[in-house]
Amino acid sequence: MKKYTLLLLALFGIVLSTQAQEDKYLWLEEVDGQKALEFVNAQNKTTIAELSAEKEYQNIYDKSLAIYNSDERIAYPSIRGNYVYNFWKDKDHVRGIWRRSTVDDYRKGNPNWETLLDIDKLSEEDDIKWVYKGSSGLYPNYNRFLIDLSKGGGDAVVVKEFDVTTKQFIENGFLIEESKGSASYIDENTLIVTSDFGEGTMTTSGYPRQVKLWKRGTSLNDAQLIYEGETSDVGAWGGVLLDGSETFTLISRALTTFSSENLVWMNNEIIKLDIPDDASLTGVLNNQLIVQLKSDWTVQTNTYNTGTLLSLNFRELLKGNKEIQVIIEPDEFSSISQVSTTKNKLLIGLLTNVISELHTYSFSKGTWSSEKVNAPDFGRISIVGTDDLSDQYFFDFQNFITPSTLYSADAGDNTFKAHKSLPAFFDASRYEVTQYKAKSKDGTMVPYFMVAAKDIKNDGTNPTLVYAYGGFEISSQPFYAATFGVSWLDKGGVFVLANIRGGGEYGPKWHQDGIKEKRQNVFDDLYAVSEDLITKKVTTPRHLGIMGGSNGGLLVGVAFTQRPDLYNAVVSQVPLLDMQRYNKLLAGASWMGEFGDPDIPEEWEYIKKYSPYHNLKKGMDYPEVYFGTSTLDDRVHPGHARKMVAKMNDMGYKTYYYENTEGGHAGSSTNEQSAKSGALTFSYLLMKLK
Repeated sequence: MKKYTLLLLALFGIVLSTQAQEDKYLWLEEVDGQKALEFVNAQNKTTIAELSAEKEYQNIYDKSLAIYNSDERIAYPSIRGNYVYNFWKDKDHVRGIWRRSTVDDYRKGNPNWETLLDIDKLSEEDDIKWVYKGSSGLYPNYNRFLIDLSKGGGDAVVVKEFDVTTKQFIENGFLIEESKGSASYIDENTLIVTSDFGEGTMTTSGYPRQVKLWKRGTSLNDAQLIYEGETSDVGAWGGVLLDGSETFTLISRALTTFSSENLVWMNNEIIKLDIPDDASLTGVLNNQLIVQLKSDWTVQTNTYNTGTLLSLNFRELLKGNKEIQVIIEPDEFSSISQVSTTKNKLLIGLLTNVISELHTYSFSKGTWSSEKVNAPDFGRISIVGTDDLSDQYFFDFQNFITPSTLYSADAGDNTFKAHKSLPAFFDASRYEVTQYKAKSKDGTMVPYFMVAAKDIKNDGTNPTLVYAYGGFEISSQPFYAATFGVSWLDKGGVFVLANIRGGGEYGPKWHQDGIKEKRQNVFDDLYAVSEDLITKKVTTPRHLGIMGGSNGGLLVGVAFTQRPDLYNAVVSQVPLLDMQRYNKLLAGASWMGEFGDPDIPEEWEYIKKYSPYHNLKKGMDYPEVYFGTSTLDDRVHPGHARKMVAKMNDMGYKTYYYENTEGGHAGSSTNEQSAKSGALTFSYLLMKLK
């Protein structure tokens, strides 16, 4: 028996050894490994040398940097108390300044900006490449803030307490060392904190699983543990829900990518909110908890349909009772894109056939009533700044050829007026926007936008770039991208935005039809749009390119391995590519609700059919792909792109590769870095597609 056991162990060891040897590029997952960085530097050097020599490179770089640094950009507002806060980068503030102006001055269009924190100066003093990641203020006076600072742009941050009156970090104030997590004020002397509290306190996804209350003047190690999730959870976070002057301490336990338990800490005990785990909780207004459903919900004899936005009497829900009101139930061609609140009103952004509408809702005598805001049409509306103390707010409108305009609005009477507009960074009068639908493999009609010159000739020779994302219920909406205008449209290119499944354009079902075993629908939708452009003779495969980032980077990685015949250029940015190991790298385990678990054989069966890293073959006519990533991306591991490039190069395929040494998942930390990355990317596209 002992001999048999030893034989089994030996065989098992051989199997493990063989599996480990299958991927000979694992060394590239060592982010700061000397050998790995030598590989990166060599690839960067070759790519930069070739693409920066392209005739349009310097022109694109110069124009892009001028746009990023323009003083005419809109300073978008974040309203906190009597002040508007804004973070700003330009040529004199490469890493940016955090500043404020009074609300009154800002609304009058004459903000008197007061610099609170200079990130360039702080970086120089600390000898750290700090990247500002946001702030959380002390309600209601907002005289103190918790500032999130990242070392190089990653998701992990250092949290430091800041006094806006003295414009200084508070000596012996709250300080949380670098970690993924969150912190919010409960009151002046108490924080609710999630962080890496030491061994065993993080999930397999790399996020905190413990929530603590931390009192000023005490050690974080001694903070009161009020909740602890499981190691297998995605993570646990704490925060504060505001309802007028009342505050509620909220805990969210993320069970999977798309399901969470919502709990309230009250009177030293946890109360679980009896709502579906996959529902999205968006706030409280006048004692109405606002919830959007991601699946049907039956309560007693009533069934509330997927996608419905409804409200529940919050105090009754805390007692275990459900008093439910339907706010809006979108139809099959609509979805809710945004929900926000002012002092008395609910603001709802609605997408209808991927075109934005804005509505205000009021709650009175147990019912909701609505009024549509007569905002501009055929574009994207975004609620960008609301006021807890009034019904005034700001929203932004833009589309592909209309520069962004910030509007100052009042939800009380539904009036609004233009506050500030971007200048026209390119001559949009030359272009027009059209919307089409393409039939996917299973018959589903997939919408897409096309931006092209008015005098376009449908002769199949137009350089055409298709941009898509297709995941996580994120909708791809029209946007004004001045850099795309000067870098692509003005160079003779056609731009296409594909609204493929996996996104949220048509609500939760549009997303759910593209996850896990249904993932191929997402890829087929992209091919359908691409083939429709070819059928319309807008372009041909010789002149057709695709671009996507993160999940979109995976999308285009699949596309060129499944359909190399369709594309001559592929830009894969901060991508997932090795779908056998994605759940073992950084935050990857948190996305198994989207892609599936490759460690479960039946789920690996459908994942392996599209995993780009595993579907590379020798002797194929692949396009020369451009991969971009960041060394400090602590969300999607740079090893995905590194390993893909190494494997393709060893197979004899030419690739282009650029890895920025900082920037995190965004890819860049400064305007100069963004301009360089864009110039390399568009130089590649013009070289391949013109």
